[in-house]
Amino acid sequence: MHLVVVGHGPASHRLVEALRERDAAGTWTVTVIGEEPRTAYDRVALTTHLEGADLAYPAHGGEVSVVTGEQVTAIDRAARTVTTSAGRTVGYDALVLATGSAPFVPPVEGRDLPGVFVYRTIDDLDAIREYARGRETGAVVGGGLLGLEAARAIQGLGLRSGVVEVAPWLMPRQLDEGGGAMLRRHIEALGMAVHAGEPMERLEAGADGAVAGIALAGGRRIDAEVVVFSAGIRPRDELARGCGLPVGERGGIVVDASCRTEDPAIWAIGECALVGGTVYGLVGPCFSMAEVVADRLLNPESTAAFEGADMSTKLKLMGVDVASFGDPFAGPDQGALGVTYTDPVAGVYKKLVVSDDAKTLLGGVLVGDAESYGTLRAYVGGNLPGAPEQMLFGGTEAAGGDLPGATVICSCNNVTAETIRGAIAAESLTDVAAVKGCTKAGTSCGSCVPLVKRILDAELTAAGIEVSKAICEHFDYSRAELFDIIRGGRVTSFTQLVQEHGRGRGCDICKPAVASILASLGNGHILEGEQAALQDTNDHFLANLQKNGTYSVVPRVPGGEITPEKLIVIGEVARDFGLYTKITGGQRIDLFGARVEQLPEIWKRLVDAGFESGHAYGKALRTVKSCVGSTWCRYGVQDSVAMAIRLELRYRGLRAPHKLKSAVSGCARECAEAQSKDFGVIATENGWNLYLAGNGGMRPRHADLFASDLSDEELIRTIDRFLMFYIRTADRLQRTASWLEALDGGVDYLREVIVDDRLGICAELDAAMERHVAAYSDEWRDTLTDPDRLRRFVSFVNAPQTPDPSIEFEVEREQIKPVLLPLEVK
Repeated sequence: MHLVVVGHGPASHRLVEALRERDAAGTWTVTVIGEEPRTAYDRVALTTHLEGADLAYPAHGGEVSVVTGEQVTAIDRAARTVTTSAGRTVGYDALVLATGSAPFVPPVEGRDLPGVFVYRTIDDLDAIREYARGRETGAVVGGGLLGLEAARAIQGLGLRSGVVEVAPWLMPRQLDEGGGAMLRRHIEALGMAVHAGEPMERLEAGADGAVAGIALAGGRRIDAEVVVFSAGIRPRDELARGCGLPVGERGGIVVDASCRTEDPAIWAIGECALVGGTVYGLVGPCFSMAEVVADRLLNPESTAAFEGADMSTKLKLMGVDVASFGDPFAGPDQGALGVTYTDPVAGVYKKLVVSDDAKTLLGGVLVGDAESYGTLRAYVGGNLPGAPEQMLFGGTEAAGGDLPGATVICSCNNVTAETIRGAIAAESLTDVAAVKGCTKAGTSCGSCVPLVKRILDAELTAAGIEVSKAICEHFDYSRAELFDIIRGGRVTSFTQLVQEHGRGRGCDICKPAVASILASLGNGHILEGEQAALQDTNDHFLANLQKNGTYSVVPRVPGGEITPEKLIVIGEVARDFGLYTKITGGQRIDLFGARVEQLPEIWKRLVDAGFESGHAYGKALRTVKSCVGSTWCRYGVQDSVAMAIRLELRYRGLRAPHKLKSAVSGCARECAEAQSKDFGVIATENGWNLYLAGNGGMRPRHADLFASDLSDEELIRTIDRFLMFYIRTADRLQRTASWLEALDGGVDYLREVIVDDRLGICAELDAAMERHVAAYSDEWRDTLTDPDRLRRFVSFVNAPQTPDPSIEFEVEREQIKPVLLPLEVK
């Protein structure tokens, strides 16, 4: 039999692939007809096309014929044929309409002016890119998901970008007012203007007849030489209307739960289909419809049905984690309560909506930190395993084995916990890659992969099977095992490692991890050769990326001790480059707002004055904080400053699984707060007490007292071994606190290893640290002397030195100036 599919977007592609996978008997031959000049591609990642990404889905195999560049113009239901714009007539036994949707353009004055675009296809992006050349301003009408992506895209083309949204806040369909407000802070920090709650009145033309601005209903005007509409979608249902099939009052091809129209030979899926009175605009529901139709086509007795979909969503929008799940808008009228946390400094907003007895999770919103999204979404409609405030701050890590079977884990592909568990048992799956391949969970947006991993681990553990600790699907080894492979096999590059011990080309999980291992083993400068391509963003430019796209520079100030001359140099650099200055919690001075091409110039001034890189950008030692100790303080019993300087200079540049922080206090009054650090030192009258594996932040942990009354040399030798053992055995991105908690035997075992030498490796650990100390070299200074490394530090490829003076850079925040008030004497 012959199936014709009209449209070749994501839903169409999923339908054909599902049919091919299940149609072992070859029941159907398939013809796909798409009006775009290319085959199906990933519309979710549309913006990345401007960055050169290949969005194309894999080509169909088997009995599939794909026609591109032709639009189906008519359906003859009696003859069971379709006609295309090229005059082609194709017969069908079954017809699936997957025509998608079209952007909605409000009927405002000026909508047809040159320079006005929609944002829907690759051709749209190509047209916008071409038209934007030589222009300076742009705006997007619509502050939803796609609208914000469009705004970021036109900003990436070099235009000053703004967003116009008629609702009072951004992403009004997914976020509540608090979440929308926090997202706005992030967007505006990127240099984009947000005009929310201000309807558009008309588009205005310039002297050349092209669009030049947007007039808002309140009387304000926005300059915009490029205007992109992303104000919603309308189902493409004209073919159904033309052949007499029922459509909804507001559009959409009416189908039942099997996605079949009133004509038993015609189906509709994706954004053109109206199921149960709803048109679904997310890729997950569209994929679910495709799976239902594939089942029905292959088995007329099938009861497969589309029964609605989880509209939860998680994405990284312009570098900001944004997520919503369940019903984030339920309130007291629906018997719901909201538990909210807001941190305007960190840019984090979290809200859980729970039943009035606080036991059932109804929904939520996460902005700025969506790490717990996967597990929280899985509990929607079920009983919370802990108090709501615990769930907001990481109380969900253990979930996986106890989730109800009907819980939807992967909303993109409608995969439940029961399906994943069944596949693991039936197919003897032992790694995440195999689960993804068998169930499709985690193969779309990927946000559910951590939860899939926890379910897999729980199932394997329950079955008595050793749980894989593979760092990712490209290596069958944990980070600790990779460390030993690289160290023992004298591996010096990622390419060598993946060729000899892995597969594929690597990913953003294993590449930075391997880069860190290579750096900790003294494999040369991190921007040397292939290593440069492995680094995270911060390491890539040896500076901290900030939310507005500029960088911060932190010179090392060992122990917090600094001379007046060096203070003056920092002040002069900040003044000359217009940098915002801030004293950090680690007793250093942070310089914010540097552009990429300014970094080498700033470094040179600092290096010439005797400064070096503070490694604030790397997973490395950050600071060793100190009080003034016995030199000045009347309570001090040891010279804490001298010890802090000694430790910081010894461990500077030491690459680790995660950042490292330290402190030295000169007495038991603990002014340096040493007990909340990865390794902390407190002076006693007889020497030094050493505390290990403390941690501040969202999940604080008090450090453990490891040894007492140590001499200077005993202290340093113990810290040497602790750090090297941690670097050798910790997991990727595992802080010392969680590493020690996971270490079998805890502090007692650690003491046996690095003090009693139970494993016979202390000499190796000592030698490894000595190699690090001997090989240390300042990364800033090394970069300044290497022309090849310096070539990467450009903001504009066509103006690598000083940017065009006509380009304006806006300062995010002015330095706060103190005001001296007259002293009132009483």
